[in-house]
Amino acid sequence: MQEFFMDYGLWLLVGLLIVIALVFLLAGRRKADIRGDDAQVAAPTANAADIAPIPAAPVRAPISEPVASSAPEPVAAAEPVVAPTPIPASPSVAMPAGESDNLLRMKGVGPKLNQQLIDLGVTRYAQIANWTDADIATIDGKLGNFKGRPVRDQWVEQAKYLAAGDFAGFEAKYGKL
Repeated sequence: MQEFFMDYGLWLLVGLLIVIALVFLLAGRRKADIRGDDAQVAAPTANAADIAPIPAAPVRAPISEPVASSAPEPVAAAEPVVAPTPIPASPSVAMPAGESDNLLRMKGVGPKLNQQLIDLGVTRYAQIANWTDADIATIDGKLGNFKGRPVRDQWVEQAKYLAAGDFAGFEAKYGKL
């Protein structure tokens, strides 16, 4: 018997380790499957058509007459929901009238970033070309996931070419439009 373990002991040890590893892996997978099934049962899916809109809660005016009670309850004043107004990118550059420029022509500006700039009131190359460092910092703070793009992609320099109509100079420095 001792000769058997001497000849096959290492192989038996490796086989035992493989069996133990498989048991742990399968036990972990089974627990994950069980948790996943419970999560699916607990959170049923619904179509958008099945969900009814929730009406807004009525806003109560603060009571002007004192009310006798044992403990005064604080009344939370409901703040009106105001849609954000576009903020001009620079105090020196007013919102231009007329058609907006196609900001997608600038390198580093995609559809989502274009919409975000429009929401911030940036619609013309001239606005971006006149940005100061303070303006860049202000806009950069409002870009969320796109933070750092104005400096990294050199928007001000690109906008100067495009605002001036120097498409050849733009293409020479930044590539084809």
